[in-house]
Amino acid sequence: MDRAAVFDVDGTLVDTNHLHVATWWEAFRQAGHEVPMHAVHRAVGLGSTDLVAHLLGDDRDRDQDAALSAAHTALYGQYFDRLPALPGAGELLRRLHGDGWTVVLATSASGAELGALRRAIDADDAIAATASADDVREGKPAPEPVEHALELAGVPASRAVFVGDTVWDMRAGSKAGVRCLGVLCGGIPRADLEEAGAEAVYADPADLLARLAGSPLG
Repeated sequence: MDRAAVFDVDGTLVDTNHLHVATWWEAFRQAGHEVPMHAVHRAVGLGSTDLVAHLLGDDRDRDQDAALSAAHTALYGQYFDRLPALPGAGELLRRLHGDGWTVVLATSASGAELGALRRAIDADDAIAATASADDVREGKPAPEPVEHALELAGVPASRAVFVGDTVWDMRAGSKAGVRCLGVLCGGIPRADLEEAGAEAVYADPADLLARLAGSPLG
């Protein structure tokens, strides 16, 4: 039976989390909001609307949401041509593909941003499908992105492993019923990832690749 390796992208395969922190912080600052960078960092991994709601609260002026998201997109877009893949990212995906795993991305990115991320990873030959923000109604920590990735792969949750770098990833994967692996390269502490559902935690894709045989992806 087929099996699926589902991957988050930002902070898991591409080293972008702190770029998101800086550009979201600037977008909030331009709109007159003082949001600490550490708070933004903890919210990275949520979709744009959910991130704004998480940081500004339900009593915010919701008419600003679209402008804040557009400002972040414009600021972050300046880096599209030089987004850095994390160590071992492409090699890990190609190894899993060669080992018979169906590799699927599950990300809150879409459009030009997703294209830039895939160029950074440089492993399109190993990626079978992508579940993007355009494909789901609710983003992480809802299970829908992971569930959609499983649908694309054509496998049940029992035949899948999800790799991510945030508590939102771990919660989404756990709710979808898949085994979850965490990576530390997004900047979230090991204890937080484990508490949110990570079965095992690795430093980065290169570390997971080096220890693949003893992992749930082995």
